[in-house]
Amino acid sequence: MKSVMNKILFEHPASVDEGYFEHMRFASKFALGLFVAASAAIIHAVIPCLCEKTASNKIKELYGKIQNR
Repeated sequence: MKSVMNKILFEHPASVDEGYFEHMRFASKFALGLFVAASAAIIHAVIPCLCEKTASNKIKELYGKIQNR
């Protein structure tokens, strides 16, 4: 059982040189950034003059964070 829990919870974070909670924090912040980008895209879809570059700028920012890990 411990081996299964280790694989589920700790193997991936270790593969990117992070602890469990460090990885949780990064992934949660990343998810929040995606939520912001998605929200801006929805606003832009309804009112095209708003948030014209917000979603794409946020996605570029998030991509940069992933590439620099």
